[in-house]
Amino acid sequence: MANDPVARDDSVAADSSGTPGAPVAPRPRRRGRAARLIGAGVLLGLLAGVCAGYLVQADREPTKLPPLSQPVIKQAKGEAEPLSAAQDRKVRTDGDLRKLLLAKPRGARTGSWVPQDGWLELGDYADYFGHPGEKFSSLATDQFRRAAVTGWKAGTSSTVDIRLIQYRQEDSMAAADATHNVEEAVESGPGTASWSIPGTGDGMAYVHPRPVADFGGGRPLYLAEAYAWRGDVAMEIWIYSSGPIAKKEIRDLARRQMERL
Repeated sequence: MANDPVARDDSVAADSSGTPGAPVAPRPRRRGRAARLIGAGVLLGLLAGVCAGYLVQADREPTKLPPLSQPVIKQAKGEAEPLSAAQDRKVRTDGDLRKLLLAKPRGARTGSWVPQDGWLELGDYADYFGHPGEKFSSLATDQFRRAAVTGWKAGTSSTVDIRLIQYRQEDSMAAADATHNVEEAVESGPGTASWSIPGTGDGMAYVHPRPVADFGGGRPLYLAEAYAWRGDVAMEIWIYSSGPIAKKEIRDLARRQMERL
């Protein structure tokens, strides 16, 4: 009938008794049997491999271990010769520090500011700084040991000043610290050109592009300076000139001085 209120459902079928409208029970599916068989086979294979390896190892002769006691090496007779100054840097720097300073060039005159004996006492070295009293205390704290100095005047327009400052360094790397501190101060100046010094870890050479005030109160002079350290010795170099100073001049001078340390 067209107006049959019962809806038709294709998913509903007759059961075994022929009664329409009863749902058909789903047939159970067989799952996992093949997977269980494969897993059991893999496990048996692993066990067989382990057993075979154990049997092979059990049939082998045990590996002999090296003896705990080693043969005694005969000690050389006599005393070892100490390293020469050319081989041991410490021997050089513990000797006469003045001998490690560069010699003045031929034709140059020794600077009148250089002490006759070539040594700078702690107080004399501190006087070179803007606040001598504070620098004196700082040097004493840093275990200042000694300072060797040389300098010369070439012609009428150029002067060179070289100092080697040595520290005891029982508690700190004072030579390295002193070098780094002065390098930071110089680099803070405007327009200063800088280059590394060949053969040093962090030694630097600087050239100031404009004249600076002369310490003697005379006319302004151009300035180039270099700083480096090796072991317990810090190096300081200044070049003053009435004309601009070449980069090669200060770098070469610093390189040759550091090669002697």
